[in-house]
Amino acid sequence: MRLLALDLFEPFGFAFFRQGFVVAVLAGAVCGLVGVFVVLRSMSYIGHGLSHSIFGGAAASAVIGINFYVGAGLWGLLSALMIGRVARRGRIGSDAAIGVITTASFALGLALSNAFGQAQRSIDAVLFGSILGVGWGDVIAVAAVGLLSVGAIAAGYRRFLFATFDPEVADVSGVPVARMEALLMLMLAATILFTMKVVGVLLISALLVTPAVTARMMTNSFARMLRLSPMIGALCGGGGMWASYHLDISPGAAIILLTSLVFVTVYVAAGQSSRRRVAGHVH
Repeated sequence: MRLLALDLFEPFGFAFFRQGFVVAVLAGAVCGLVGVFVVLRSMSYIGHGLSHSIFGGAAASAVIGINFYVGAGLWGLLSALMIGRVARRGRIGSDAAIGVITTASFALGLALSNAFGQAQRSIDAVLFGSILGVGWGDVIAVAAVGLLSVGAIAAGYRRFLFATFDPEVADVSGVPVARMEALLMLMLAATILFTMKVVGVLLISALLVTPAVTARMMTNSFARMLRLSPMIGALCGGGGMWASYHLDISPGAAIILLTSLVFVTVYVAAGQSSRRRVAGHVH
């Protein structure tokens, strides 16, 4: 029994695993928190699209030789602003704007990857994640994004609540809906930017959406959902990281598979009304 316990905790004897485990837990919690708004505002496609846009910035950063967070962050912010501007003009829907802008950005990233082979390794890490290569600086960065997001949500809780469930009435009532949406887009872009090393661009949208959807099936309360979703994300982040070591599979894949397993379990256990409630929010 003692040998079994030692084997289960064996990976924690390695510094790289401890750092990866901490950042996986933090990333899961942050994605779970921001994901609540992504799901309730039916913005799942925006989260998916922004992650692909940021890939273009990451590729450009690797080619030019500038800091990853600076280049990819500016690119992601520019993409978010462009999506908002195109959508507000009303000629095409926001989904079309997201599709055009983000896929073009992703294609540019692939083109840069093909043209400049020396950037290939960095780009592969962005695509598929490189959680075992994170340092304490990355841990601090993800923790900082989480704390800033918690602070912003706590400070504007009532405005976020009103703007999320009834933006038209909130706007008429004096709530700065456009400003709240801009802040939400900023939090979303920052969350994707600083957590994509955990699971990569191709899977980050699942880490944003799945914990929040699972929490939505478990409660009708906005406040409880804000607590449940980060908890589910954190548990799946840490649990997936631990499972990846013992199963010898990719940490990013293990984390997403565990979140999916938790979702399926809750989905099966939940009643039909809970499933309908979720179906009305995820697009």
